[in-house]
Amino acid sequence: MDKKIYIVRHCQAEGQPPESKLTAEGIKQAERLADFLSSFKVDRIISSPFLRAVETIRPFAQKATIEIETDERLAERVLSSSSMPDWLEKLKLTFNDLDLKYEGGESSKEAMDRIIQAVNEKIESHAQNSVLVTHGNIMSLLLKSYNKSFGFDEWLQLSNPDVYCLSFKNNEVLCERIWRVLKSEEA
Repeated sequence: MDKKIYIVRHCQAEGQPPESKLTAEGIKQAERLADFLSSFKVDRIISSPFLRAVETIRPFAQKATIEIETDERLAERVLSSSSMPDWLEKLKLTFNDLDLKYEGGESSKEAMDRIIQAVNEKIESHAQNSVLVTHGNIMSLLLKSYNKSFGFDEWLQLSNPDVYCLSFKNNEVLCERIWRVLKSEEA
């Protein structure tokens, strides 16, 4: 089995709710992302159902004439259902204690299991090369499952958008960052 899964973090968005749209800059980023992804052979596109994720991949899907499928398991992790002014510190703790869970939220382990299950299904599917569009926290947990040293500091370094490639060959997985937005590109 020789497969590739391109993991894409959505482009710049107006906010965090599921219905948040891309910003004007995010729309431009999605066009640049479409150009970048066009250099790869892609058989299948699966996105988080959140609007910002779907809008991120729409230009590429149109260019490649591939239907966008959605999968709830690619949705962003809910840290807590309660407002937490110190959410960043709380999030950092969940990278070290994968079972730590806040009121109404998912533990890192639960969220990780959810996205790994989605990825494993894609590995077993007929598609050789898939694009999965998701969100920063859940993406970082997926990357951590393949690279234990990926943690909070690496999550902080993710850009909108960001692209990693998971290559599966002979029961081995290679995980590498293949594209990201540099701060100079955002200006």
